[in-house]
Amino acid sequence: MPVKCCFYRSPTSDVMAWSENMDTLLTNQAGLDAFRTFLKSEFSEENVEFWLACEDFKKAESSEIIVSKAKMIYSEFIEADAPKEINIDFSTRDLISKNIAEPTLKCFDEAQKLIYSLMAKDSFPRFLKSEIYKKLVNSRQVGNNKKWLPFL
Repeated sequence: MPVKCCFYRSPTSDVMAWSENMDTLLTNQAGLDAFRTFLKSEFSEENVEFWLACEDFKKAESSEIIVSKAKMIYSEFIEADAPKEINIDFSTRDLISKNIAEPTLKCFDEAQKLIYSLMAKDSFPRFLKSEIYKKLVNSRQVGNNKKWLPFL
């Protein structure tokens, strides 16, 4: 049975930890869900969806799955007028377009880095200032107080 020590993070500190960096947020399911809700409210959820699709794509093991997933990502996020077209520069989009016929596990790396950077510099700081995040922090703090002080 694992012993919970001074390093154990309560749900409140999990929510607070999301503010440390975007990786902490993206690797926590509740954090990712909250961030997606925020991005939807700003009409930019395609960024995190693309990033997640790329993370999943990198796990593909067979050439058939690589080709299939690459075409799905390309048609959904990269090609002109894609349903969830991401905002990347022409040269990155052009390079992907030229290589999509024979995709590799690294074919979306540059675009994924650009989108990650965009989220880290723009969306993530706004998320930390958003009502969505503030409400989560406050609700977790109130919830924790009730656990320890039932009369609250």
